[in-house]
Amino acid sequence: MNSKLYGKLIFELSHAGSKGYSLPKNNFGHHEIPSSMRRQEDAQLPECDELTVVRHYTNHSGNNFGVNNGFYPLGSCTMKYNPCINEEMANLPQFAGLHPLQPVETCQGALEVEYNLQQSLAELTGMADFTLNPFAGAHGELTGLMIIRSYHQSRNDDKRIKVIVPDSAHGTNPASAAVCGLEIVEVKSTAEGLVDVEDLKPLLGDDIAAIMMTNPNTLGLFEKEIPEIAELVHGCGALMYYDGANLNPMLGACRPGDMGFDVMHVNLHKTFSTPHGGGGPGSGPVGVRKGLEQFLPAPHVVKENDSFRVDNDRFNHVGAYLGNFGVILRAYTYILSLGKEYVKLVGPLATLNANYIKECLKDVYELPIEGLCKHEFVFDGLKDKSTDVTTMDVAKRLLDYGFHAPTIYFPLLFHQAMMIEPTENESKQTIDGFIEVLRTIAEEAKTTPDVVKSAPHNTPISRVDDVLAAKHPILTYKQLVNDKD
Repeated sequence: MNSKLYGKLIFELSHAGSKGYSLPKNNFGHHEIPSSMRRQEDAQLPECDELTVVRHYTNHSGNNFGVNNGFYPLGSCTMKYNPCINEEMANLPQFAGLHPLQPVETCQGALEVEYNLQQSLAELTGMADFTLNPFAGAHGELTGLMIIRSYHQSRNDDKRIKVIVPDSAHGTNPASAAVCGLEIVEVKSTAEGLVDVEDLKPLLGDDIAAIMMTNPNTLGLFEKEIPEIAELVHGCGALMYYDGANLNPMLGACRPGDMGFDVMHVNLHKTFSTPHGGGGPGSGPVGVRKGLEQFLPAPHVVKENDSFRVDNDRFNHVGAYLGNFGVILRAYTYILSLGKEYVKLVGPLATLNANYIKECLKDVYELPIEGLCKHEFVFDGLKDKSTDVTTMDVAKRLLDYGFHAPTIYFPLLFHQAMMIEPTENESKQTIDGFIEVLRTIAEEAKTTPDVVKSAPHNTPISRVDDVLAAKHPILTYKQLVNDKD
């Protein structure tokens, strides 16, 4: 491969007069574009032949990292694999060619998929019913909080304008509450990383709408005091909200509805495949306990006898249509592929993989909280603090060995946080390779720290200034020298 060509931008490969396209003969006549809609000067587009264009983008596609080409241990994100059968189902013309506004009698199969997934999610989580309308996890959070507000308002309980959020929560929790017009009240964690019940008690009152909790929490720890918390929260008239981002280790082991949660969202694009790297696609269905079904938004699929219809008579709306149908198809296919027998293995395997990594590395990486974790856990940097090698350095060095870095500097409870989540899908061989590399980096931090601190070395670009890139991103290409070749 010609590395000089491989490293160039498409504009730098441009040569005046080169073309990579041919247009068909014009059979429609000439139509003048109004001057108000025309450019004052020609667009500065690259001029390349077809093979140059194809080779350029094919070569650069190798810079993308995903679960199909490497281990992706991002914590609190559950970057699951996406079986090919899911893609086949989502791309069936009978599904892909549907229009959301066509008559319901012409798309009964699609509506049946939606209805069956609503029922499947309810069964898996212990809820009474689900809406599939939200388009992402954060959108699901917002929808769930809107349901909670609607519930309180239906009872003329308008003073409940506060939401309790743990200090270890995902950042979207307080953000979603703020967007919903609610005030955020923080509850502290104990030294063991769990919600401090004693800190919670004085926060409860007749102005609290709900508490938002993730279980297991962002430290990968199971919140053992949920029954008492649920009793306290319900006792003051508030509701329990479950952030479903960490649902993986729960599948087959326990259900949020059985713990006392009233409203929850599920990240279909995490727990039920469709990896969402790069910002999409997503889906964040919201479930409610019995008695709250009427607050689910429209449109909503219901079954009548042997057919399905769309209920649009509800007063709540979060989207015009029935969610991200492609992700819904993938999730339903994934559930059917596993079946009742094997979906029960998801949680135990996710937990086993995470604990295996933790136990194999805790002698060289600082483990701030001992004990059994669930699907993910958090290190607080290297155990040997004398090396001056940071979590950022370790993450960058991992790239040289072909592994994506785990989540770093989250949660904020630990200064050098490194959150690792292997998911339930990875083989022992892959996990052992990851462990070996992290041990190698820990040794390098002692013997050759400069190599770690200057990583990565084997990637198309070296370490960038993250702050500068965020504050002054270069989003357009400016050709400084005219190409005379």
